[in-house]
Amino acid sequence: MSNSKKGILFALGAYVIWGFLPIYWKQIEEVSSYEIIAHRILWSFVFMILFILAAGRWRFFREDLKFIFSNKKKVAALFLASATITTNWLIFIIAVQTGHILDASLGYYINPLISVLLGFIILGEKFSRVGWVAIILVSVGVFYLAVGLGSAPWISFVLALSFSLYGLIKKTINLDAVYAMAVETFVLAPFALVYIIYIGVSGTGDFGINTASLWMIGSGIATVIPLLLFSLGVQKIRLSLIGFLQYFAPTLMLIIGVFMYDETFTRVHQIAYIFIWGGLILYSLNRYFTMRDENRREARRRVGN
Repeated sequence: MSNSKKGILFALGAYVIWGFLPIYWKQIEEVSSYEIIAHRILWSFVFMILFILAAGRWRFFREDLKFIFSNKKKVAALFLASATITTNWLIFIIAVQTGHILDASLGYYINPLISVLLGFIILGEKFSRVGWVAIILVSVGVFYLAVGLGSAPWISFVLALSFSLYGLIKKTINLDAVYAMAVETFVLAPFALVYIIYIGVSGTGDFGINTASLWMIGSGIATVIPLLLFSLGVQKIRLSLIGFLQYFAPTLMLIIGVFMYDETFTRVHQIAYIFIWGGLILYSLNRYFTMRDENRREARRRVGN
């Protein structure tokens, strides 16, 4: 099997697992979302460290830690990245627990465009006319959804914005995805452990008293495995292809929300999603053709040299 095919399988596996995560969180919906997050952070750190040790990367991990903590700006960026990904995880779990999987799905649909928009506003990155048309189409869809349902999809906005900010902040840290998650959970793990001990002592926690405990421990594996698959996949395939594959996760969430958990997909949703999907298809195709043309120009330059 070629590296490209392996990359597609790895990346697709990651997005499929992320898409099915609502089913996982539904198994422990009676547990406080804050307790779930605390355990997800703690066990993600544990399994990430086990992976780093098993892969013989401990020395590199320590070097990355020293490098980051020797730079105040990178330390600040690290804490900010940790805060944004924690917010994203928390809101997603709350969305699943409260029957808003469709809103979570929408958040991850619009996330790529929010990321591009933040890049334009904060980093001064170029934004094409087609990109603006895509933004307008998605905005019309979201606005129609808000008016039609009588409330703004705040869960979608927070998920999209927090994950986009997370990606933006991570650019300043410049770490491999695996190391980045290990470092971020390293920062958060002490706080998570203190909270877990506190609710355990106060008798308000669920860990250790029912089967939810195994699901909470497993949340670390559910976090680490797709991240590792994605890290392997992104090294072997073009980013333009990742741009298409990333929509598998929210599409699976949408299907799960409607057909497994009977969330209502109204006429308002249908019309709104025509605009949203139209904008996303336009953006993805434009990104694909732009990157293809850039690769061809680069190939011609290499031949010329």
